[in-house]
Formats: sequence, structure tokens, C-alpha cells
Amino acid sequence: MMPTADIWTSTGIPQQGEALFAQIAEGFSTKVFDALAEQSGLTKADISEALALAPTTLSRRMKSGVFTRDESDRVYRFAQQLSAATALFEGDTSKAVRWMTRPVRGLGDRRPIDMLSTSAEAQAVIDLIIRLEHGVFS
Repeated sequence: MMPTADIWTSTGIPQQGEALFAQIAEGFSTKVFDALAEQSGLTKADISEALALAPTTLSRRMKSGVFTRDESDRVYRFAQQLSAATALFEGDTSKAVRWMTRPVRGLGDRRPIDMLSTSAEAQAVIDLIIRLEHGVFS
């Protein structure tokens, strides 16, 4: 599945490869977080909660201007999930966000946005999106 370019372009996150790995290792700029909030229409508090970032931690990161490696990885998972869901809904970000923030049967009635804290959960969401794109519902 090819992610929609606008999310990656608006955030400045490379979609793959060495540039992505380096940017995660260095830590994403908080501008990435700001762009994701703007792109998704979600509040920074909602995204922060989904990424398991305490409000005080988010405040510190916004002051320092950079996330840690682990936090950047979670931010990337959110961007990846948002991009894939937006592609599923043919470019309609508002439908994608609505889907991400509601319980989904194929995920055991969990909300996709609540499945960002581990790579296994995040991959389960991406796998479901791929199945839905191909009409495989089981």
C-alpha cells in the first residue's frame, strides 16, 4: 500500500529508508507533531494521549523542540496509520480520523488510535487496512 503523499509532505517525514531511520534516531521536530495535529484535525491533547505522552512530557518536548527516539517512533506510527486510513477512505482525512477514533470490529472493538504504543498493535491496524482495501473482511 502506498501512503498518501500529502501527509508525508505536510509533516516532512520521509516515507521510508535511511532518511526516515536517521530522523527517528535524531528525534522528530515538534513541528512534525504540529503538522499531524493540523492534518488530522485532532487536538494535540488527543494525539498526545494516543501516543502515551503525559501532558507534562509533551510540554517539555514542545519547549525543547524535539522528541526522543521512542517518542518519534510512536509519532511515526500515528503518521503511518493516518496515511493508510486516509488512503483507505480515498483521501478523505476526516473519514479516516473518524474511523481511527471509533471501535473497529476487526480489531476486537478497539480504536485504531489506541493501538500506537507498540509496533505489534500498530501493524495490526495497518494489516486490517490492507485487508479492507482488498475486500478481505475476516
